[in-house]
Amino acid sequence: MSLIVVGISDLQTSGDPQDVFITYSLGSCIGVTAYDPAARIGGMIHYMLPLSQIAPDKAAARPAMFADTGVPALLNTLLSQGAAKNRLVVKAVGGAQLMDQHKLFNIGERNFLILRKILWKNNILIKASDVGGMMSRTLRLELDTGRVTVKSSHGEVEL
Repeated sequence: MSLIVVGISDLQTSGDPQDVFITYSLGSCIGVTAYDPAARIGGMIHYMLPLSQIAPDKAAARPAMFADTGVPALLNTLLSQGAAKNRLVVKAVGGAQLMDQHKLFNIGERNFLILRKILWKNNILIKASDVGGMMSRTLRLELDTGRVTVKSSHGEVEL
């Protein structure tokens, strides 16, 4: 087993069934897993913000920082590696209101909304999610089985 840590503003993909992706500290950020069970190809992104228009230079340097540049990059990479769009199992975690309890900015909510729009435009549905609330989460994807787990202060659950 090879543990691959997906950092903030990062995305990783693999076709090696021994690989396991993990990302930590999903607060208002969103972690997305996409997995093709037939090809056993998968990936994960940990993005911070919904739209790249606020910092095009940062988006060019780090597309995974934003949903609108990072999620398409994740999907395109998986498809180029042999995954099929119609088989992708997509799961999303995060989108909490940790530092914004009065919902002034709604970053977590906006992050999840833009993800749903991007996927909808690509005819992809989210199979499972654990979003919102006021807690940080850790997301894990095992490529040999496609198993996705979420760990938080409430324990660990499978999505």
